[in-house]
Amino acid sequence: MSKDLYFLRSSEQKIIDNLAPLAHPKDSINLELYTKFYGLSTKDLGLYALIDNKIAGAIWSRELNGNQETPILSVALYPEFRNQGIGSFMMEQFLLEVATRYERLQIDISHMPQTIKFYESFGFEKIQDSKKVILLKKLDKKAIVRPTDGYDPRRWMD
Repeated sequence: MSKDLYFLRSSEQKIIDNLAPLAHPKDSINLELYTKFYGLSTKDLGLYALIDNKIAGAIWSRELNGNQETPILSVALYPEFRNQGIGSFMMEQFLLEVATRYERLQIDISHMPQTIKFYESFGFEKIQDSKKVILLKKLDKKAIVRPTDGYDPRRWMD
């Protein structure tokens, strides 16, 4: 089984449109909040997983409700790809990427113990438990390190 992750771009809107109902099943009225014009803002960040050249799922975040410090996380996997470590594979990489931009990340989920346990295993903590469970993760904001950092192309032009 080959597992690959790719960044979600605005041209891949259909991926998010198809997966949003799985990410937010109880919030079908407001799905557009999580999907509409995805990728047109530089603050949108997401990954999708390809397993044997099939889209298995996606993970993405957006700034909602005017909160510029804590984006809302969306995670979705097609049922046939669940319980195979793909969600963890996506989450591990996504947390590295999102930590270059934000100090916190929030997700709103339904009361499902297995799902809550999954997010808690990545350091999310429950901050509200009412109709929905709201989990928050504090991130260690890191600077982006590129392979070219510290490289001076002029030094080879002697």
